[in-house]
Amino acid sequence: MTGFRRGVAIDGVIVEYIRYHVSGPQRTEFEAAYARAAEALAMAEQCLDYELSRCIEDPGHYILRIAWTSVEDHLKGFRSGPEFARFFAEIRPYVSGIEEMRHYERTAVAGTGGGGRLPTLYDWAGGQEALIRLFEAFYRRVLADELLAPVFAGMDPHHPRHVADWLAEVFGGPTRYSTERGGHRHMIGKHRGRGITEEQRRHWVSLLLDTADEVGLPADPEFRAAFAGYLEWGSRLAVFFSQPGAPAGADEPMPRWNWGAAPPWQPRPAPKTD
Repeated sequence: MTGFRRGVAIDGVIVEYIRYHVSGPQRTEFEAAYARAAEALAMAEQCLDYELSRCIEDPGHYILRIAWTSVEDHLKGFRSGPEFARFFAEIRPYVSGIEEMRHYERTAVAGTGGGGRLPTLYDWAGGQEALIRLFEAFYRRVLADELLAPVFAGMDPHHPRHVADWLAEVFGGPTRYSTERGGHRHMIGKHRGRGITEEQRRHWVSLLLDTADEVGLPADPEFRAAFAGYLEWGSRLAVFFSQPGAPAGADEPMPRWNWGAAPPWQPRPAPKTD
């Protein structure tokens, strides 16, 4: 049996590949051993995910891919922790042939092929026209709503289109809000001092979801889950920045929302000025 290891760094995450050649009589137990070892990986806080693949052309060749939170977390955190002992006890018979162990940085050469490219939420929603239709209908309802109308008193008549530009960019469409409106910092500034309440936030989300039904946005569970998830996330940030004494907000990057979950958010301190 022979094998080698290497790692590929991806935006602060280390991806380790372990390649093995396992003789026929050992293959069943090899897979069983890694199934047991995977229990330790699943418990390790340094491990993000893992996957064992078997070669189709030559079933004796395997690749184990493990994503770690960092090189240090892998080599010092995991290997000095209790899970490593359990992991290594299972795979010990299969590591004697390791010939190489290296860590690699990712280059700029990366992407997806046409067969693996998902449509953006922007495209799935129907593009700019659909988002403009959504927010024009929504803000008509807002201005007639007893609870929300005070928040939007004196609203710019172009506000619905500005918000459509915002959501378009967040959902993977044109970057018009960043290039023409000032990006995330500008959006934060629009909420400062408004003192939005939790009751208003919940009503805002509910009314926008109802409007999405009214204007015919896609109703499939996957899109609506992503859409509702963003509304919850974004509206809670709006409440946070609208309160008295809230930080001015640093140059936060524009959020990018997709079919998966968003990472946890922490407010960045505003840059110091002399």
